[in-house]
Amino acid sequence: MTPERLQRMNNMLDKRQTDLTICLEEVHKPHNLSAIVRTADAIGIHRVHAVWPTERMRMSGGTATGSQNWVNVVRHNTVIEAITELKAQGMQILATNLSDTAVDFREVDYTKPTAILLGQEKFGITPEALAMADQDIIIPMVGMVQSLNVSVANATILYEAQRQRQLAGLYDTPTLDKKERDRVLFEGGHPIFAKACNQKGLPYPELDDDGQIIADDSWWKKMQMNKDAWQHIDDE
Repeated sequence: MTPERLQRMNNMLDKRQTDLTICLEEVHKPHNLSAIVRTADAIGIHRVHAVWPTERMRMSGGTATGSQNWVNVVRHNTVIEAITELKAQGMQILATNLSDTAVDFREVDYTKPTAILLGQEKFGITPEALAMADQDIIIPMVGMVQSLNVSVANATILYEAQRQRQLAGLYDTPTLDKKERDRVLFEGGHPIFAKACNQKGLPYPELDDDGQIIADDSWWKKMQMNKDAWQHIDDE
């Protein structure tokens, strides 16, 4: 890993917003998923939650591939499961939904731990999810159309969240824990070794201050062997 790449990754990780996220309720069109994850990375979101009830609904290919390397996508089987987990983390749930109680998205305090709920392209957010939300929010529009593409709505709201958080200084203090930071640095700085570790079932080694691997001879030896061979050695 070059010093320049290490510095760039550290700068990125310093600004990750661990208490700001989005929750996608069955958003499934590839171009929307790509744009949403790309924007999440640009804003500094570290983890995105996605409700995908079937195995066929997956983030794959396209322009999101690079962004996916830096944004964790956590899959949930139901929206109830997802929102319950987010509320347990102390997050306010904001639903993008036109209702009598909805407020302008710019009136919300995004410096609080926040999860923004985005609905499926055709049907929007389900009644079950809306019932669990803390607040409905809208993006004011004066044209004939009263809805935006889901990826556009996501970007609009997230950049308001970024604006508020920057003014509050929330991008100035790193919040990502060391274990997660080390994982990202290893996978981003040594992708070939990270892939080999996952294939062989080996733990990630530590990195020194320069981002170089710290490992004993045993680890390096196992890295050159297949999984069955080094497991056999451990069993002897």
